[in-house]
Amino acid sequence: MADVDNLQRIIDRHLDTEGFRDQHWRGSLEDYMAMAAENPLIARNAFQRLYDMILSYGTEAVTQFKEKLIRYRFFSDPVENGKDAIFGLEKSLMQLVNFFKSAASGYGTERRVLLLHGPVGSSKSTIVRLLKKGLEAYSRTPEGALYTYAWRVGDGEEAVYHECPMHEEPLKLLPMKARGAVTNEINKMRPGVCRIAVEGELCPFCRRYFNDFLEQYDGDWRKVMNHIQIKRLILSEKDRVGIGTFQPKDEKNQDSTELTGDINYRKIAEYGSDSDPRAFNFDGEFNISNRGLIEFIEVLKLDVAFLYDLLGASQEHVIKPKKFAETDIDEVIIGHTNEPEYRKLQSNELMEAFRDRTLKIDVPYIVKLDDEMKIYERDYNNEKIQGKHIAPHTVEIAAMWAILTRLGQPKKAQLSLMQKLKLYNGKTQPGFTEDNIKELREEAPHEGMEGISPRYIQDKISNALVSDESEGCVNPFMVMNELESGLPHHSLITGEEQRKRCKELLAVVREEYEDIVKNEVQRAISADEDAISRLCANYIDNIKAYTQKEKVRNKYTGQDEPPDERLMRAIEEKIDIPESRKEDFRREIMNYIGAVAIEGKTFNYRTNERLHKALELKLFEDQKDTIKLTSLVSSVVDKETQEKINVVKSRMIRNYGYCDICATDVLNFVASIFARGDTQEQREE
Repeated sequence: MADVDNLQRIIDRHLDTEGFRDQHWRGSLEDYMAMAAENPLIARNAFQRLYDMILSYGTEAVTQFKEKLIRYRFFSDPVENGKDAIFGLEKSLMQLVNFFKSAASGYGTERRVLLLHGPVGSSKSTIVRLLKKGLEAYSRTPEGALYTYAWRVGDGEEAVYHECPMHEEPLKLLPMKARGAVTNEINKMRPGVCRIAVEGELCPFCRRYFNDFLEQYDGDWRKVMNHIQIKRLILSEKDRVGIGTFQPKDEKNQDSTELTGDINYRKIAEYGSDSDPRAFNFDGEFNISNRGLIEFIEVLKLDVAFLYDLLGASQEHVIKPKKFAETDIDEVIIGHTNEPEYRKLQSNELMEAFRDRTLKIDVPYIVKLDDEMKIYERDYNNEKIQGKHIAPHTVEIAAMWAILTRLGQPKKAQLSLMQKLKLYNGKTQPGFTEDNIKELREEAPHEGMEGISPRYIQDKISNALVSDESEGCVNPFMVMNELESGLPHHSLITGEEQRKRCKELLAVVREEYEDIVKNEVQRAISADEDAISRLCANYIDNIKAYTQKEKVRNKYTGQDEPPDERLMRAIEEKIDIPESRKEDFRREIMNYIGAVAIEGKTFNYRTNERLHKALELKLFEDQKDTIKLTSLVSSVVDKETQEKINVVKSRMIRNYGYCDICATDVLNFVASIFARGDTQEQREE
């Protein structure tokens, strides 16, 4: 029983009775008008509400390659703790939010179909899904509250309430002549707040009740309003309230009534006519999406008959249900499509009217490595994947290949595709500035609109995870093998030339991975901080003497000697400092040390990236022969060497995230690289 009581307490902690009451508020039209006078935001239109919802989560300013951008925190998916977070699409999302901002202000874009255009798997659907669930969550908050109404028919216990099927704004019930004056007065009461403007007629269902009651009470509007009950409206896609989705299907099994509603034949006998709105189901996707948002999946695959409804809905904000007059709607219309379908639209003269009413926003693939990695790290990490370890760089290498397939070949001969990837990722390359990166982007405007999609990468990482070969650890080579083996069956790779290029880029990625793990093993071998500090101190003493034309005291002999040119060059050559630049480099280091001292700080070799790297490589060169890493290849390792290798392995596990399995694999792999190098040197000799 104690366990059951504990479970019950957990349930109680998550119950929100007060919130439930707020979300099920009921009142009169007079109550609602008082609320609107106090807070006009409850009467916002769909675009205003959506725009305010996005802004409610805040923004942050970011700078990329000297370009100032705004990052909207909403697109990090705070609703579900990052489940559908969007990465690396700041420019596209800024365009999207600017569209909503313009529409919310009534500048004309509210009369357009928003078309998200991009390759498959570029997160078009994810963006719309985020907007839909964001609206749902916002409608549950006090800041995002909105209301609708129901008609009371009958009195006392016999009273029956009929909700407006299109969940319309209650201020639409105001007499048309008074509506503008009332909304103007409300706007005056709260200057600076989003201006409300209630437009359009009541839906056919509500017009019928309104006119019937108006006739019953001899034109007394106030008595008619006694039959109105105002209620809080919670948007919900699952309940088909304010959020709708339409997807093209077989033309024979789909018609426009799915958008605008259809006759309820059972009720014709009750009401006597199929033109009585009470015998009509106003439950098409346009109807139920009123006050919110409607998504059109693969919108350009729609039959022409559906596009006519879409044109009226976007431009005039009206739909035409069967046997009824045009009906006003207030909703955001978003469609998405891919590149081939959009090219068809451009070449189809019959679609000119539709093209004129769409506003296209490109949603490309990500071309920044760090952002692409975030997509996969969200699903594939050592916390989420139980029972198997994911070796370091596994996700990075897969993401690297995906981005290389999306990049355009640089026109500058001295720049490789891998170097371009690194530039885009914020890494500096000799001879290139941020202005050069801007030029690279401008010379490839279509970049990111083709290539390998994240879905393919996710599928292949999943295959590697469940493979029998992976045992307890998945490494980059397993994933690269999966990526390559899947190319002949990739549905979007149709040409042999395209397939060949993808394989060539895998070879580029393999080469990059070799460099990465070689550097990691080198750092693990040379991770003796005391040894690096001693080497650094020795180097600094020598370049100080060199630049000041002094001698260095030999601590062993006590004699003053010339600076050790051989030592200095051995370190400098590790980072490709040519003989002609050695003096400049040494003075640069001394100036740096002096600048640090002026600031009252102590010089540390770690603060200078180039010097740190040179020291590590020199120490590695001095120590690799004592460790005899290449002996791993022969499988004959003496006890002393094995102990040294175990120390290196433990550093890799502790410092770089390896497990025992992948650390051993990487050491064996790097040992084979060194062995190949030794063999090559012997041949050359």
